[in-house]
Amino acid sequence: MVRNESNTDRILRAIVGAALLIAWIAGWLSGAWAAVLGIVGLVLVATAIVGFCPLYRVLGISTCPLPTKR
Repeated sequence: MVRNESNTDRILRAIVGAALLIAWIAGWLSGAWAAVLGIVGLVLVATAIVGFCPLYRVLGISTCPLPTKR
């Protein structure tokens, strides 16, 4: 996998993902959207950790200034 997320992108994903996960676990979200947003938060945190977003790859997007192999 080639890294396709910049450090700024990774930090923002981690913050938003963590906020969604905390809101889901704390029960601040209700209804069917709660599970969807919880899963989105989990995906955001996971992609922030690995530095690779499969959707970016499909769309041909890269926010990483220099491609680095991991």
